Amino acid sequence: MYVLDIRRRFAQIQVTELQITECTSSFDNFSQSKVYTYIKERPGAYITEIVNEVGLNRGVVKYFLRVLITHNKIETYKDGNRARYFINSLDFDEKQKKIISALRSLMNNRIISEIIAGKCNTNVDLAHEIGVSRSTITWHMKRLKEIGLITEVKKGRGKIYKINPYYMDLIQKYG
Repeated sequence: MYVLDIRRRFAQIQVTELQITECTSSFDNFSQSKVYTYIKERPGAYITEIVNEVGLNRGVVKYFLRVLITHNKIETYKDGNRARYFINSLDFDEKQKKIISALRSLMNNRIISEIIAGKCNTNVDLAHEIGVSRSTITWHMKRLKEIGLITEVKKGRGKIYKINPYYMDLIQKYG
């Protein structure tokens, strides 16, 4: 009789858990809504950024991201070894996702800001102004040139960097 009572309670717990899982929509949870809203306001966010800004545990954020992906509310974009998250809409094509992902990098953002401000436009000047090595600037510039955000013009032995004017709107909006 005691074993039967435990089985009955266990069956009730399983049914209750099943009902909660089936009835939960992607926005029934306030914390999940916070994660979705953050991604909507900051497209191209990655998990550590979401965890730090939303104030939730990493495991909780991962769970909500999986649920939102399952419900087709958000999509994942792989940026090297980072997964970046975007609202699942037709707002961004692959090229724009690449640009926005690059703009989410603090170093890329600083480089672009210096070039736009007109303070620096060479490797040496950027390295001196930002306070990093020239090889660091070279690495970031190579990546920014590959995606088309930066163009370079050779002048003598040096290179002058310029922002691709085609992407100025994206830079101003997401940079």
